[in-house]
Amino acid sequence: QVQLVESGGGLVQAGGSLRLSCAGSGILFMFNTMGWYRQAPGKQRELVAVIGGSDMTNYADSVKGRFTISRDNAKNTLYLQMINMKPEDTAVYYCKATGRYDYWGRGTQVTVSS
Repeated sequence: QVQLVESGGGLVQAGGSLRLSCAGSGILFMFNTMGWYRQAPGKQRELVAVIGGSDMTNYADSVKGRFTISRDNAKNTLYLQMINMKPEDTAVYYCKATGRYDYWGRGTQVTVSS
């Protein structure tokens, strides 16, 4: 059974930093494209960042230069380092594994106060 569990969310002031983690079981991150998505109230879920084969990364324009996605294959954990955060980053952040099937975590709330 595949399980993805996000952690590290919370309340931070604008300009602050957070690091999200996504721990996986039943699936090997190194063989899948891993991504972070977010969904703000009243909005559709959107891509934040993905990391694929050979650790190639891609970011939404809104987070380029501020967010960094990475993974530790030995720990089977995905990370999202967020700096210089803005109120518009407020959302529930989800981890996703894309391989033969798609798997989602339950999300972690991130709130950025102005």
